Amino acid sequence: MDTKTLKKYFNEMYADNGAVRDIYERYGNWLKDLPDGTLERRNAEAELLFRRLGITFAVYGEDAGEAERLIPFDIVPRIFGASEWQRLELGLKQRVRALNAFLHDIYHDQEIIKAGIITEQQVLNNAQYRPEMKGVNLPNQVYAHIAGIDLVRIAENDFYVLEDNLRTPSGVSYMLENRKTMMRLFPELFVKHAVEPVEHYPQMLLNTLREAAPPNVAYPVIVVMTPGSYNSAYFEHAYLASQMGVELVEGQDLFVHQQKVYMHTTEGPQQVHVIYRRVDDDFIDPRVFRPDSTLGVPGLMEAYCSGNVALANGVGTGVADDKSTYLFVPEMIRFYLGEAPILSNVPTWRLSESEDLSYVLAHLPELVVKEVQGSGGYGMLVGPTSSKAEIEAYRLRILAEPAKFIAQPTLALSSCPTLVESGVAPRHVDLRPFVLSGKDVRIVPGGLTRVALTEGSLVVNSSQGGGTKDTWVLED
Repeated sequence: MDTKTLKKYFNEMYADNGAVRDIYERYGNWLKDLPDGTLERRNAEAELLFRRLGITFAVYGEDAGEAERLIPFDIVPRIFGASEWQRLELGLKQRVRALNAFLHDIYHDQEIIKAGIITEQQVLNNAQYRPEMKGVNLPNQVYAHIAGIDLVRIAENDFYVLEDNLRTPSGVSYMLENRKTMMRLFPELFVKHAVEPVEHYPQMLLNTLREAAPPNVAYPVIVVMTPGSYNSAYFEHAYLASQMGVELVEGQDLFVHQQKVYMHTTEGPQQVHVIYRRVDDDFIDPRVFRPDSTLGVPGLMEAYCSGNVALANGVGTGVADDKSTYLFVPEMIRFYLGEAPILSNVPTWRLSESEDLSYVLAHLPELVVKEVQGSGGYGMLVGPTSSKAEIEAYRLRILAEPAKFIAQPTLALSSCPTLVESGVAPRHVDLRPFVLSGKDVRIVPGGLTRVALTEGSLVVNSSQGGGTKDTWVLED
């Protein structure tokens, strides 16, 4: 891939000559014959459905009256063919296997460090490395039970991994509700298209969590642990608990006794074996991490390290989704699996390296710069769309602490037809498939397509004004 700014955008529905691509042919014919105003009316119905269901997310740092938003939903689907999805699925499973192997290794024998592939400093000095996990054995050697891998497309068969989300990846509830909404609003489209299902994801997740339970627990009690209703992804926490038929709890609902975790119930304490926790490491146990945290459970880490309760995702997974560690994933695949990577990384500059730093500082207006521990689109610089003042202010941040940043080329994200005020127009998209790891690695066909609703914008995060689409994978 040319690491210069890429300006030609791949349109996933239309070829350069204006013809509809084969995979969109049936949808294109349906769209062409649709009476005027139909999409707009059904879009209004979709918004009403989302409001009734309370499908919202919180935006931090805003006034209380604006903090809760309806997540924008676009009713034009994104479509993949079976063969192109098969390659993506293989690449995603390969990548997550290697990431789990890396996490097990760095908390055990550290063979990848001894081999000189990644430095001790990169791992042990990482803010997300948890020495408390050294030597702790987890069921199936799985640390990242739920992974959200962000993909971008720049050409017909040219996909790149943008980043790996292994701590508390969010968005799967929107994937599920997007599909339900599309099937309700456009049943005729699902007659015309053989679309692979996604609604079995909650059962797959439940099976994955069961497989994470401590050994010899035949019927594990599973809970979803949330920081509370003010968290940006609270809708998802409650939604997944409901879909799996398990309890939604906060830290205050749990306690530890003799290295075991219990849940308060109306019938007395009940032992908990698996916690799908949506609370960050720093807040899960005030005795070990932040003593001022009221979100966690005192003694939880002791119970966890003793093997009496499982946490999904595991403690310390953040080392592997650090954006500076991301550079080494292709080498992890070769080292642990003995395979060539199926999916490529985006070319990335590490600003802790003097040569990379010099190049990036000289080309800031052309590049995207991110904090290595950043998420949600916050704290990043998109050079081509930033003012001179914004670029110079960001330059000072980089110079103050270069190791906290990485940089990448401004990618020519592919575009999909999207309903906007002027009608149907192309907008840039990415994709977050959700990969589940237990005794096996599983993935539902599709994922969450995120779309930049502002014309020309490349930032798809919902916190930055982006929306979502239903993602179709067609059967053979």
